Amino acid sequence: VQLQASGGGSVQAGGSLRLSCTASMPARIFSGYGLAWFRQAPGKEREFVAGVIWSGAATSYADSVKGRFTISRDNNMSEMYLQMTSLKPEDTAVYYCAASRRAPTLVLQRVSQYDSWGQGTQVTVSS
Repeated sequence: VQLQASGGGSVQAGGSLRLSCTASMPARIFSGYGLAWFRQAPGKEREFVAGVIWSGAATSYADSVKGRFTISRDNNMSEMYLQMTSLKPEDTAVYYCAASRRAPTLVLQRVSQYDSWGQGTQVTVSS
């Protein structure tokens, strides 16, 4: 499974960005995966940001982004998105999309639970 993340960039605090993740698989297979966004800041471990189950009906967020970020997916397009608003300098990191078939009806939050990863896209928020 190949994942391609895009949409990162540099914004000022309070700004918005929309990340996209495109999977190289047919829609009928894509819909069997749970998906998530993780991020990794310099010198820190990769951390869970947001996740969505196979159907898009359930989502989960890290406390640090609740109310500011929204995860969604389009199974017909084999794509996932992360709408980020009210960005803060502490959101600065490389953002990775991830996919897992282990439990598509649950939002998994551990790095080790995901089998496929995108290459990452840099998000930089300046104060």
